[in-house]
Amino acid sequence: MTIKIRTIGIIAKNQGKRDAVGATIKQLVEFLTQKSCNIVYDKSTENLTHFLHMSAPLLSRNALAEQADLIVVVGGDGTFLSAVRSLAQTSIPILGINLGHLGFLMNISPDSMIMHMEQILLGNYVDEGRFLLESQIIRNGDAISQADAFNDVVIHIRDVARMIEFETYINGQFVNYQRADGLVVSTPTGSTAYALSSGGPLLHATLDAIALVPICPHTLTNRPLVINADSKVEIVIGNGEQTTSQVTFDGQTAFDVRPGDRIVIQKKEHKIHLIHPASYDYYEILRAKLHWSKQL
Repeated sequence: MTIKIRTIGIIAKNQGKRDAVGATIKQLVEFLTQKSCNIVYDKSTENLTHFLHMSAPLLSRNALAEQADLIVVVGGDGTFLSAVRSLAQTSIPILGINLGHLGFLMNISPDSMIMHMEQILLGNYVDEGRFLLESQIIRNGDAISQADAFNDVVIHIRDVARMIEFETYINGQFVNYQRADGLVVSTPTGSTAYALSSGGPLLHATLDAIALVPICPHTLTNRPLVINADSKVEIVIGNGEQTTSQVTFDGQTAFDVRPGDRIVIQKKEHKIHLIHPASYDYYEILRAKLHWSKQL
């Protein structure tokens, strides 16, 4: 689906690299202004006012999504993950300009930004739908918290080097009991993150699947499991647990869980639309980021 882009919303990394972020946004805004685009700014750009000389008011995420045809996120993967979760209820397309390190989610650099933006404004781009996970923590029958994740939901010990015990159910059916350092429940997007470090498989970004990857399992036959993304995953913390466990969402939001708590995870109904350059090549990104085919 090709959209007509007239108004562009900007979200920025608001901690560190202020000079690099400000300079990148300034260059982007100058180009977009020449193309007669309207620019609206997220509140995250507040500390960049001396770079941008903004006259427009700073908007909340919801207001930004309502006014913009496209959201541009300038920063690293952490900034992008936060932006995606905050916009999860909208259908606004999102584009990333990568100022971070690894950058699996954001494949446009500041050096190539203007070239790609010119093509995107002409309608030459790839619109890729990706799903998030929505989760609830259930305690004594009540939902005590809920959160979304674009990469992964991770159950782990909070602050000591011990294993946790938990049971896994899929669509109400018992799968297994595990003792491990934790469990990563990953989207295809997140399969290049913590799940990969834990020995999980790479899932193509558009695959309709979820990966369950144990972290350092006590029993080595407990292997990663890939399931249909329409499945409901339920993790029950073992009643024998004497230590405090946590559930983290994209490594950015965390909740403590107790013995007997249930973490219910399923695919979120709303998809995120990621915008890529027309030359986007998923496998080329894997080759570049994972150093495939390099001489050892």
